[in-house]
Amino acid sequence: MLDEPALQMAQQRLRAMYDPQRFRAAAQQWGELLATHLEQVQQRETRVLNWAEPVANIAEAERWLDGVSAKPSARFTDIVRQMLDRGHNLHHPRYIGHQVPAPVPIAGLFDAVGSVTNQVMAIYEMGPWATAVERSLVNRLGEQIGWQRDSFAGLVTHGGSLGNLTALLTARNVALVGSWEEGVASDDYARRGPPGPTAGWTEGLPAGATTESKSITAGRPSVSETAGSGDPRRAPVIVVQGDAHYSVARAAGVIGLGTKQVLRAALDERRKLDPQKLDEQLTDLIAKGHRVVAVSACACATPIGAFDPLRDVAAVCRRHGVWLHVDAAHGGAALFSRRYRYLLDGVDQADSVVWDAHKMMFMPALCAFVLYRDKRHRFETFRQEAPYLFDPSAPGMAEYDSGMLTLECTKRAAAYGLWGTWSLFGQQLFEDLVDVTFDLGRVFYEKLLAAEDFVPLHDPECNIVAFRHVPAGMKDAPSEALGAFQRELRRRLIESGRFYIVQTNHGGVGALRVTIINPLTTTDDLDELLVTLRELGTELLKSDRP
Repeated sequence: MLDEPALQMAQQRLRAMYDPQRFRAAAQQWGELLATHLEQVQQRETRVLNWAEPVANIAEAERWLDGVSAKPSARFTDIVRQMLDRGHNLHHPRYIGHQVPAPVPIAGLFDAVGSVTNQVMAIYEMGPWATAVERSLVNRLGEQIGWQRDSFAGLVTHGGSLGNLTALLTARNVALVGSWEEGVASDDYARRGPPGPTAGWTEGLPAGATTESKSITAGRPSVSETAGSGDPRRAPVIVVQGDAHYSVARAAGVIGLGTKQVLRAALDERRKLDPQKLDEQLTDLIAKGHRVVAVSACACATPIGAFDPLRDVAAVCRRHGVWLHVDAAHGGAALFSRRYRYLLDGVDQADSVVWDAHKMMFMPALCAFVLYRDKRHRFETFRQEAPYLFDPSAPGMAEYDSGMLTLECTKRAAAYGLWGTWSLFGQQLFEDLVDVTFDLGRVFYEKLLAAEDFVPLHDPECNIVAFRHVPAGMKDAPSEALGAFQRELRRRLIESGRFYIVQTNHGGVGALRVTIINPLTTTDDLDELLVTLRELGTELLKSDRP
């Protein structure tokens, strides 16, 4: 133990760390630094990406750890400036890369309230307002989908990948009754009949949780009813849109199905899920005795932003009694747009939907919603008891304890930024963000069409556009060389700091891809991107590199 003088010194140092006046001064410095940074970035006075090799960045970050100063105020300013000078400038109008937005700046201030005061969730009493905020947003987003209040449920989790995992784990537990308790390896699933009106979802339900709705199988046949003899040698599978995000296959591995049991569904010429071929695929799988845990559709898929025909896909899934999951991480916000809402027609028929606010709702990462059409499914995901955490003396609180619904126990108040921004500006903001950026995607596509040395690779439905730069010197190049040219061109572009875009494959050949996810990007920026790619492409063709 510390002696009394040492203890007092330690306590004195700690009081200084918690001093509200010191915090006030730091917050004022922070505000000035960030505001100045945003001005410079938005005026295009900085590089988009402050590129440095990983080893150099790590060494520099470690050097700062040894630099404690006797003047904390000046040191604080230096540290914040270092973070800004070394970071990625997503608020730069020429950041048009990954599906990560230039967030509405004021949303970060609302997020900071939760961070500074450490509003956490797991049980209602730990985060009463954080819980209320989350539930209010779940209610609004579910209604935006088209569901009736009190019939659906949802939660916030940390990212679309974890959202997909959560929803597909729920689908697994519904499709493979007892799998939470017994494991997926059991061969008993194929021999079991469908769950009755309550079996499979009331067992293990938290005390106080309600079961108002009808059976989860009401109105559609169960998989086991359509699976014939149900050969136990046939593994359960997930059928995914051919361009589905890798997190779906990762989820299959985590929940015990195995990545090899993720089967890709056929796509049409626009890279959308083909409902007729999906129908044939499910018919064949079920006839062979496979349990189809879920079909995972996209709204939209990452490579080119294709939105699946959800109403037709839902009809196929309903005929076969298969859970329909829709990954709407990127495109869900189109539901706010009167002009683009049609892209998600039929999403209300999905059993689960993932919708990221940190994409097209322009919130800071991470804030992802998992939404269930049938509210009973909310307790199917994690069928456990934790008496040290969940209070049996207040059983009604189970309805509001987020730890019953999510993989996380302690969970940050991830929805504060969205709730504060929505409360301040209203939902018109989200329609404007979608309309402006989706329209810019169409503008960029038309510029590519008009340019002889650029080739758009699809007719975009949103703000994602894939393309290639094909100068005269590459017109007759083989596919491998053409793809390598795109990748090296992109590498030179981002290291120059002039723009940030990403790479992809299209038809097995390398390509360039933009996501216009900064509403301050202009048509002049898009013109300048083509000019810059031409300049760098000319230099590349003159060099020894491909």
